[in-house]
Amino acid sequence: MSREEWRGFGVFIEQDEGVVEETSLEILGRIRELADKYNIKITSFVLTDDINRIIDKIRYYGSDEIVYAENSLFKTYLSDVFSTALYRLVSKYRPRYLLLPATRNSRDLAGRLAIMLRTCLLAHVISIDIDPETMRMNAAVPGFGGNIAAVCECVTMPEMATVSPGVFTPKIRKDIEPKLINESDLTKDLKTSMRKISRTSVARPDISRSEKIVVAGAGCIKDLELIKRFAKIIGAEYAVTRPVADAGLAPRDLQVGSTGISLKSKLVIVLGASGAPHFVSGIRDCGTVVSVNIDPDAPIKDFSDLFVVGDLYDIVKKLIDRLGG
Repeated sequence: MSREEWRGFGVFIEQDEGVVEETSLEILGRIRELADKYNIKITSFVLTDDINRIIDKIRYYGSDEIVYAENSLFKTYLSDVFSTALYRLVSKYRPRYLLLPATRNSRDLAGRLAIMLRTCLLAHVISIDIDPETMRMNAAVPGFGGNIAAVCECVTMPEMATVSPGVFTPKIRKDIEPKLINESDLTKDLKTSMRKISRTSVARPDISRSEKIVVAGAGCIKDLELIKRFAKIIGAEYAVTRPVADAGLAPRDLQVGSTGISLKSKLVIVLGASGAPHFVSGIRDCGTVVSVNIDPDAPIKDFSDLFVVGDLYDIVKKLIDRLGG
């Protein structure tokens, strides 16, 4: 298949039991800007058991066409049927650029799909652009634990990438009425070797959309419960830096940084984090940053609106007492 046969943007709209993954809409926000600039069509791909319950949630976010397939197997994510179904859709529509959310399910899907398509995959990207000379997609990929961001490009088709949550902003575009295309016939023969025995959901906040957050760094590991208590008292969500997540003390869903979640909060209080590049990239779009560190020369100082030098445990305990906690 020649390079000329691959055209346009393709975006996978992730959903699970009718709940649309917000990162898919964030991707559309950025891709619409590039599509308008370079006159490129956007095709969104949706796998669902019922298009009617999600179409109003995805219709006006910049897609030129929404290609969907309905199947009872698409109610929740199953790796074998989703990878086969999306492979069939992508093979038919041949988008040059194919983007998926960097979520648990879509990361699994993207890896499988890249192998099936025999193409490259840029993982967890934090920026996307198009080279005007070559028209290749340029994407910044975190490396060395997030301490650097390497701008990479794919030389195979399609050019694939997974996009970190919270990097871009969804944008309503009611001026664009997408064409709806039903491709359910392409997937009606699918079967699965998997069977869902039970499902347990753990309710966690989506920190990428929280207005007020307390972030616990490596310096908080001695008493994370104290930090959680402080966050609760001031009505903030709780998040962590990568060392805390690496130690298994918090889920990756709460990790802030280039290899985790990017924040757009109005207020972020950073406790005991030195300010490594991979972390500060996750708070660059926040309103006010207050940090506490015992080291007066900690790099986080340069990224803070208010920098407090002192023992974070003493400071947090005094704040809790003052707030009546």
